Amino acid sequence: MARPITLFTGQWADLPFEEVARLAGEWGYDGLEIACWGDHFDVRAAVEDDSYIAGRKEILDKHGLQVFAISNHLNGQAVCDDPIDERHRGIVHPRVWGDGDPEGVRQRAAEEMKYTARAAAKLGVNTVVGFTGSKIWKTVAMFPPVPQSMVDEGYQDFADRWNPILDVFDEVGVRFAHEVHPSEIAYDYWTTVAALEAVGHREAFGLNWDPSHFVWQDLDPVGFLWDFKDRIYHVDCKDAKRQVGNGRNGRMGSHLAWADPRRGWDFVSTGHGDVPWEACFRMLNTIGYDGPISVEWEDAGMDRLVGAPDALAFVKRTAFDPPSAAFDAAFSSGS
Repeated sequence: MARPITLFTGQWADLPFEEVARLAGEWGYDGLEIACWGDHFDVRAAVEDDSYIAGRKEILDKHGLQVFAISNHLNGQAVCDDPIDERHRGIVHPRVWGDGDPEGVRQRAAEEMKYTARAAAKLGVNTVVGFTGSKIWKTVAMFPPVPQSMVDEGYQDFADRWNPILDVFDEVGVRFAHEVHPSEIAYDYWTTVAALEAVGHREAFGLNWDPSHFVWQDLDPVGFLWDFKDRIYHVDCKDAKRQVGNGRNGRMGSHLAWADPRRGWDFVSTGHGDVPWEACFRMLNTIGYDGPISVEWEDAGMDRLVGAPDALAFVKRTAFDPPSAAFDAAFSSGS
């Protein structure tokens, strides 16, 4: 069976949920990865009001769509972040922000993620994609010199805050797929190893693989899939393009806006960047990943009404299915 191709609604949250569903259905997407912001999915309403879930499913059915995962990156970010400031006020739900007291925000964000697990279970999906935040991302430049004890304390803080959340995920039979991403507790290969160790490799905590974040860090997205094959719980399909080599553009972005030509890299529509997609899809076949391929459109240089169907066409053309069991049997027997 072909892997479903879904559209992540996070970059479409300015539009009503039904409008996004209509567009995705008309373009030919199989389903949605629903963001828990805008009016797309309210986790509290989902848990407390059965009619809310029924209403979301009715919209999906109307447009011939399925749902395999929901995502709560924005509220998850506030669970561990330090500092908590005006940036978070702009992304978290007002009930999470509350009075803005930093520790209060972190605790309310943790409760929101517990609700997210319960909401996913009620919706009938077993994967929540999101961010964790990080107490120690602010130290990434390693200057002023960062003592190892400070780094260790950051991973302990992550474990202390997320283990109670993951207990709820276990309770309701849902998994958390952390997106390995700059500004998170796991943002590259070795920080992913450290994060998994911090929570004792518990099954509730896995990974959302998005290769765009590997490209600009000069990491190997294909090797990452192999090494963490038992933890790839979800796949986001987003591309990135390096724009370095002229002696001026740096990998850190220089505090410049997306699509500014002076940046050292940018997100681009899937298939237009530096991700080795064929090798990636072959490796997904090799490790037996059979979940959705979720297109995350985030190209500031292309109109999204062009980019989203363009990305879908590319994935349909490139993400070939693994060989059938019959082919495997014939091949192994030498027939």
